[in-house]
Amino acid sequence: MSETNNVSQPLKILLLAAEVVPFVKTGGLADVTGSLPPAVRALGHDIRVVMPRYSRIDPRRFNLTLLPTTFAVPIDNRTELGQLHESRLAHDVPIYFVENARYFDREGLYMYPDDAERFIFFCRGALEGVRQLGWQPDVIHCHDWQTALVPNWLKTTYAQDPFFARTASVYTIHSLAFRGVFGRRVLEIAGIAEYEFTASPDGTRDGQVVDFMARGITYADVINTVSPTYAREILTPEFGESLDGLLRQRQDRLFGILNGLDVEDYNPATDPHIARHYTAETLEQRAENKAALQRYAGLEVVPDVPLLGAISRLTDDKGFDLIQAALEPMLQHLPIQFVLMGTGEERYHRFFLDLAQRHPGRVAVFLTFNTPLARRIYAGTDIFLMPSRFEPCGLGQMIAMRYGSVPLVRAVGGLVDTVQDYDPATQTGTGFLFRAYDAWAFYAAVVRAVETYRYADVWRRLQQRGMQQDFSWQASARAYVDLYRLARALRAQTEGMVPRTP
Repeated sequence: MSETNNVSQPLKILLLAAEVVPFVKTGGLADVTGSLPPAVRALGHDIRVVMPRYSRIDPRRFNLTLLPTTFAVPIDNRTELGQLHESRLAHDVPIYFVENARYFDREGLYMYPDDAERFIFFCRGALEGVRQLGWQPDVIHCHDWQTALVPNWLKTTYAQDPFFARTASVYTIHSLAFRGVFGRRVLEIAGIAEYEFTASPDGTRDGQVVDFMARGITYADVINTVSPTYAREILTPEFGESLDGLLRQRQDRLFGILNGLDVEDYNPATDPHIARHYTAETLEQRAENKAALQRYAGLEVVPDVPLLGAISRLTDDKGFDLIQAALEPMLQHLPIQFVLMGTGEERYHRFFLDLAQRHPGRVAVFLTFNTPLARRIYAGTDIFLMPSRFEPCGLGQMIAMRYGSVPLVRAVGGLVDTVQDYDPATQTGTGFLFRAYDAWAFYAAVVRAVETYRYADVWRRLQQRGMQQDFSWQASARAYVDLYRLARALRAQTEGMVPRTP
């Protein structure tokens, strides 16, 4: 297996994900799976992506080409037919779409009663599809619960298959909160019931459910999550979602790699959605974006009042219980404006709409999500709020810094890995952090930020330090390549072995 250890040899990597930008997106997963492959390709590796062919993906818009081969996909006690469409990501990265109208010709992506079967079909279809292409991957990079059974199959169903016998697996956890828990029947649907042992890898003592996330953790050659701090946090009961014990068993295979950012797309010097382009050296031009946002949102157009913003799902996990508790006192005692874009729990919809009615000209609420408005908020706000209960990585704080909006975040996960707390004594830092998950700790951080905003020169330097941070995918892509090579080396040590579950 000398080639496994040859660090100069290009790798063949198959990346599997349920969503990929620009085709479909419900969260940060799609940003990662759309941006990482071109960065890996730029390092000289043959990386290819497979995702489901959802009906909402317009074949004309994305130049999808239907490949001629139809192939059988084993599922439950039958086979279903699959086909592949092909398109391209940036840097000419091939992306394939697994076609099956029964599973994917639907209005939405998730939250269907047969989601387990749908994504089992997708993953088996991806494996059988690349077999038809004759393209044999060195590593399969799986993302979140929808693809978590692939490492399980590689160590069982495909362990003696010559095509996949040497293929290693890397399993990326984007958020433990979404685990994919189903009844035991899915083992038969997935064709792995015969490989079960007495002990269960499913995060429960009685083994009465199948936890897809737990199986990815159990069987993958290497596991990673999307920031170094989150990789440490999930080893604890507070953040481990009851999988901390299993993760501690495998912590020698667990790593944290910070997500990158598409710095070509998120660029205030070229962004077509904002009123005025600017750079860290021409920050005075940014004021036009603040005024444009204030006008668009129906806020008073005042340049010297700090404008706070948030773009998020409206849930407790994102800290909106803290915002709800603190925002009214903030509006009463601090000279601020607030703009929000997002959707989520109905109780938050009602709260923020009522708040906007009671504070006209100071609060604006957009219960939607669209890219042009998001860019205007990043470019026009002074302070960007992310008081998350937990945050595996987070992209909002990085985008905000890129656009000169100073992040105010809780010191967890990727937030603490990317934002340095402002220290007035040393004039260092890129934002404002607070630690305790408490509304008044959050309020105190806002007071610090608003007070600092009064000093224009200090604030400008704070913005510039944030804008000058390097959040590109280059360093992260190199770290992933190292992870792929490690996975291959570890796989080579256990070729042909079917592991017993812990």
